[in-house]
Amino acid sequence: MPRGAKGRPGNAAALGAALRALPSVDALLGALAGHGALRGIPRRRLTEAVREALAVERRRLLETGGAEPANAEALAGRIVAQLSQRGVFSLAPVVNATGVVLHTNLGRALLSPLAQERLGLAAAAYTNLEMDLARKERGSRYAHVDGLLRRLTGAAASLVVNNNAAAVLLALESLARGKEVIVSRGELIEIGGEFRIPDIMRRSGAVLREVGTTNRTHLKDYANAIGPETALILKVHTSNYRVVGFTAAVSSRELAELGRAQGVPVMEDLGSGCLVDLTRYGFPHEPTVPEVVAAGVDLVSFSGDKLLGGPQSGIVVGRAALVDTLAHNPLNRALRIDKLTVAALEATLYAYEAGNAIETIPTLRMLTEPLGSIRRRARRLLRLLPAGAQRALGAEVVEARSQVGGGALPTVELPTAALALGTAALPAEALDTRLRAGRPAVLGRLLDDRLLLDFRTVLPADVATLAQVLTALA
Repeated sequence: MPRGAKGRPGNAAALGAALRALPSVDALLGALAGHGALRGIPRRRLTEAVREALAVERRRLLETGGAEPANAEALAGRIVAQLSQRGVFSLAPVVNATGVVLHTNLGRALLSPLAQERLGLAAAAYTNLEMDLARKERGSRYAHVDGLLRRLTGAAASLVVNNNAAAVLLALESLARGKEVIVSRGELIEIGGEFRIPDIMRRSGAVLREVGTTNRTHLKDYANAIGPETALILKVHTSNYRVVGFTAAVSSRELAELGRAQGVPVMEDLGSGCLVDLTRYGFPHEPTVPEVVAAGVDLVSFSGDKLLGGPQSGIVVGRAALVDTLAHNPLNRALRIDKLTVAALEATLYAYEAGNAIETIPTLRMLTEPLGSIRRRARRLLRLLPAGAQRALGAEVVEARSQVGGGALPTVELPTAALALGTAALPAEALDTRLRAGRPAVLGRLLDDRLLLDFRTVLPADVATLAQVLTALA
């Protein structure tokens, strides 16, 4: 006897009748056939949703003893609402109104128009990815970006893998397996998703040799640690945090000189990595890849999809003999990039070589966009909202602060303009929930009982769509 309705015996008959009244899978599929909101949904997915909806309804009836069973029309409505919200494809565009330019959970760097064009061409056709057309024999997929990377960084050689953590893993496994790698305690960072430098080192087979303290490490600490088992000195840029106050760190140049004197290669993991100096746009100085290469560091690794503004990738540049060792490690095949990454990365690097990276690469354009331009975009959206919608949403343009994101420049906050929303009738948290459930989903940030839509990361092409979404919401 079901216990969901306090175990009353009279409920058994009602429960049985309610369960028998549920429509069959075929009947529900028939009721949904031809529904416009389900256009493009494969029948297999639709059948699964129907079975799931029926299972949920059966559980509800068992728990309630058969109270108020849903009819076919109600069940069909639930299925349509559920599948319409999910959409045909899981990966979907999102309006990023968080103000975080390199938002890891939203895919980090946007690709430039040229990179999108080149990616599309490579996707739709056979390519010379690993074909030397002049000699009609196998070539190298890395050749398409190697010259660009060498010219832009000043390094003798380059290699590209699928992300920067992979680049560090490959270097450690290739150069220091079973040997010691010297790292400052202040640089044993966690890079997100609970992946930590010591963990990567253990996976590579290298032995960690910590030197210095959390806040202060000196050149003599490195020098005293060098011994017969030392294979590498690793310097890690603390991309996602800063230690301030009573601190000391050893420069790239000092470490490179120590390494040369002792015959130990030096590698620097720059994390985000940048090819241009952003200080002229008001940013604090960050070591660029060319600067670190010029300092004499043997290997430099950095991400392709952060400050560089390209596709996800891990780039290694440096001494030719060391890069060649990495390239010939069998592990490199498991980490190698495909033709789509090559196409997008080549186009991204081309923008730096052509001298128009700031204007054409979305990441750099957003980071350097003047406050006045952002404010005009926010006010444009406000003008697109009907007066009634403005009042209902409590919409107003306010000053705020944006972040770089992606573990890059963690102490930098950028002045921005945001649309603040939220009233007693339409609270900020409720608006946030409803905007995230829409198509397209809109992500803002909650601050002081207001929902802020930061226009540093709201693209010009998103303004009209966002205005429609907000008007409908109001």
